[in-house]
Amino acid sequence: MKNKYKRTSQSLLYVAGLWLLLWVAGCKAGKDYQRPSVALPAQFHTVAATDSSIVDISWNQLFPDPVLRQWIDKALTQNYDMQLAIKRVETAEAYVKQSRVALLPAVNAQVAASSTTPSKNSLNGLSLENFLGRNHLEDYTAQLTLSWELDIWGKIRRQNEAVRATYLQSAEASRAVKTRLIANVSQNYFNLLMLEQQLEVARQNKLLSDTIVQMMQLQKTAGEVTELAVQQTQSQAQAAALLVSQLEQEITIQENALHILAGELPGTPVAHSRLNDFQLWTDVKTGIPAQVISKRPDVRASEMELVAANARVGAAQANRYPTLNITAAGGVNAFQASEWFVVPGSLFGTVAGGIAQPVFQRRALKTQLEVARIQSQESELRFRQTVLNAVGEVSNALVRIEKLQEQQQIASNRVEIQRGAIQNAQALFKSGIANYLEVITAQSNGLQARLDQASIKRQQLDAMVELYRSLGGG
Repeated sequence: MKNKYKRTSQSLLYVAGLWLLLWVAGCKAGKDYQRPSVALPAQFHTVAATDSSIVDISWNQLFPDPVLRQWIDKALTQNYDMQLAIKRVETAEAYVKQSRVALLPAVNAQVAASSTTPSKNSLNGLSLENFLGRNHLEDYTAQLTLSWELDIWGKIRRQNEAVRATYLQSAEASRAVKTRLIANVSQNYFNLLMLEQQLEVARQNKLLSDTIVQMMQLQKTAGEVTELAVQQTQSQAQAAALLVSQLEQEITIQENALHILAGELPGTPVAHSRLNDFQLWTDVKTGIPAQVISKRPDVRASEMELVAANARVGAAQANRYPTLNITAAGGVNAFQASEWFVVPGSLFGTVAGGIAQPVFQRRALKTQLEVARIQSQESELRFRQTVLNAVGEVSNALVRIEKLQEQQQIASNRVEIQRGAIQNAQALFKSGIANYLEVITAQSNGLQARLDQASIKRQQLDAMVELYRSLGGG
């Protein structure tokens, strides 16, 4: 009866110990990640929040121009920043694959053979000579060794969590590179179109300047104007020629920049459309700020960095707790090669378990935990900063779109006024009512007005692309 109670109590203790071990194994050091609360506006700038957003539109629908789409396609495939971002994702993915088996034991295979010849005057040498009748000892071993650390405090699971978050961070960073690349190609392309339009204006202005020079020379011959008037108009014509050369230079540099973005060697002229062929957005939908910002790749990447940092805090905390290791080894061993694989006589096996508790590590583990917590706080600050910058970028883009519409209207009116002013100045000059300085001034103002008009149109397209990027499109 006494033995029966003894067996029952031993069984209960065994079950309780097993449950305790399972409970401890289910514990995790550190806190589970929770997204920090961040303040977001109810709407961006003065644009009312909507259920849909322009980020729901694919970039190849946003840019209907086939030439631009071709350049973006080439850049997404061949751009070196994009390729490097993909390689970083592949590297992180390899670490994720490794983390999936981190909880499994490590197994090593070893084959070893040795021959030892002890001193004849040593105790080992005399024993070997007397018992085995030989002057050397051979040893042949083939074994499998297993080493397994039980993840009692969740250290390995926290490390795996950090690895997975780092992978997601690199994936989101790759998407951010893609978004930025689409914006860069588009903006470079629009800048090229602006330069081409400005070059067309400059060439027309040069032809007009040459005509005025000829007219001044004829009037000087007739004694109606002085040499100073001819020199002034010639200087104006030279300024127009200089502007043409400068714009041609900028166009070539811009074409080279597009080639480099697309991962190509520069030098080939770029086929393109006309700046005025692009239509601006008439209905800007930004969506709900909380939803839109959370989809931005850089915001998501920053949050994944925070997730990884939080997991590293848990892993650093678990490093200070005891570790339970189980080791085992088995194989065949013999002191003669002929008996190496003779079984069962050559078989051997060992199993061992141990608990190790760090006691004094010269403050290394405590410092590691403190640094991990500080880095987690830094990651949270960067996350909040990224969110704040995202809201600011969207608001800035909306302000630019709104104000550039006003500026474009003013610029268009100015161009019409200056076109009429040039015609009136020429007519008045021929009639002797206006002097040559008024003609030159009208021509200069007209040139600047048309150049500004092209620049503002390019800025409007840039603002449209920047809004798309800042909302997380692409």
